[in-house]
Amino acid sequence: MYYQYKKQFQQALVEWFQKEKRDLPWRKTKDPYKIWVSEVMLQQTRVDTVIPYYNRFMKEFPTPEILAEAPEEKLLKQWEGLGYYSRARNLQAGVREVVENYGGKVPDNRPEISKLKGVGPYTAGAVLSIAYNRAEHAVDGNVMRVLSRVLLIGEDIALPKTKKIFENAVMELIDTEHPSEFNQGLMELGALVCTPTSPKCLLCPVREFCTAYNEGNPEELPIKTKKVKTKSLYYDMFVVQNEKGQFLLEKRPDKGLLANMWQFPMIEQNSKETHTNESLLATTYQVELINREKLLTFKHVFSHLVWHMDSYIIGVKQKGDTPENSAWFSIEEMKELPMPVPMQKVWQYYKEEF
Repeated sequence: MYYQYKKQFQQALVEWFQKEKRDLPWRKTKDPYKIWVSEVMLQQTRVDTVIPYYNRFMKEFPTPEILAEAPEEKLLKQWEGLGYYSRARNLQAGVREVVENYGGKVPDNRPEISKLKGVGPYTAGAVLSIAYNRAEHAVDGNVMRVLSRVLLIGEDIALPKTKKIFENAVMELIDTEHPSEFNQGLMELGALVCTPTSPKCLLCPVREFCTAYNEGNPEELPIKTKKVKTKSLYYDMFVVQNEKGQFLLEKRPDKGLLANMWQFPMIEQNSKETHTNESLLATTYQVELINREKLLTFKHVFSHLVWHMDSYIIGVKQKGDTPENSAWFSIEEMKELPMPVPMQKVWQYYKEEF
């Protein structure tokens, strides 16, 4: 296209978006805080999955001030099941900065909003363009896919330096009168029409401007190198119940994967060890094993890590105090604790079967 048909491209994209956009809850507001929350939730998560979480979250934390003051455990409970929990912690940290430094008003310019915890170039541009109607780039995977095809950009989108090419392209093309609709239009087009495989080119409002379509090779773009190979870890997970009907949970460390979430005791499988993991469990948590029954065998996939899990229900008698960061909870108390998806899966199976 080489930008000579820029006005026609802008008009076709914006009019298509205004007509065809999905009815999503965060599109009913111009509140920058609410749009910020939605953009954080939508990172690496499907729209259909996010909608109920977003609605519950906004009901629980309707203003920056309320989120800023919320205990982390309450925040993580609301985020439970969405994954990538560092997103929630960074969001709260950034919101606290807004409350403390900007009187609760999300900054309306890139230099200031970019200083907030967890706000990268994409989130900054999305909030600025959607909430404040600023002509700012907001480049995500959908945008890179659309523009790689429209402009025939052959650089590897997996390389961080490539994003600058797309940011510059957006700033060249953006409709300065309708930056919100333009940016959202690019994202929506990538989500609904210009998909990774089998793009629906005949439904595309900008196909006449698309170089890859005109050359007959849209599916060959964008260029993206393969992800890093995932690492596999193997665990025994124990749903431990004492004679009082309470269940043993331990809190994960405050840094790293699933930080500060509660889980059933997990012990890595190691065939070289002479002791069994059940005996290690008994020693570590000061319990006497009474009975044992197999629950689920399953795997849980993180971005660069796979947990292979064998889970068991273990009946025990308490012999002593539990270690630090672990405790016994009733079923009612467990409802208030944030637990990662693998734990929820086993817990749901246990409740249904036992």
